[in-house]
Amino acid sequence: MGKAEYLKMATDNSAPDGLIESDINELKAAAKKLMIHATKVGGLGFGTSFLKWVASLAAIYLLILDRTNWRTNMLTSLLIPYIFFSLPSVVFHFLRGEVGKWIAFIAVVLRLFFPRHFPDWLEMPGSLILLLVVAPNFFAHTLKESWIGVFICLLIACYLLQEHIRASGGFRNSFTQSHGISNTIGIILLIVYPIWALVLHFI
Repeated sequence: MGKAEYLKMATDNSAPDGLIESDINELKAAAKKLMIHATKVGGLGFGTSFLKWVASLAAIYLLILDRTNWRTNMLTSLLIPYIFFSLPSVVFHFLRGEVGKWIAFIAVVLRLFFPRHFPDWLEMPGSLILLLVVAPNFFAHTLKESWIGVFICLLIACYLLQEHIRASGGFRNSFTQSHGISNTIGIILLIVYPIWALVLHFI
């Protein structure tokens, strides 16, 4: 009789041990899955941030090129709102602060009182700084941080690409003309970031 009770007690104790071990295994699996998902999300976020930097630098490069030796008839002033909406937050808030205000102030003073010493190639950068400083919060925060700002970037990039291809006489010619490759690649880079960001937003 005592032996039977002892066997019964041993069996009853093994059940909670098995449940605890099963729970621990489930926790390990859940933690592993959480790590994998966090890595994937972090990777996608890093990709978006990296493409934003690339797109902003490409837009600045095209803006400089237009002011120097590109000299196209396209509406390249659209690069200003593109840079506004795609500029990484660190640079955007830095230029929107006191530094940007001082730069804008100096630019306005030079343009008003020393127009002969204000070169033409500074018109667009000066406009960009002014836009960054004086833009209402609706544009600087609400639209810029939403998918609408990304969509505006996509529209601008698509317009510039089709105008560049038309001016070059076709997609193939846009890669063969003088400075064609760098210009075309620069405009294509403008498209990659908004497409990537919109796809991630609506997934």
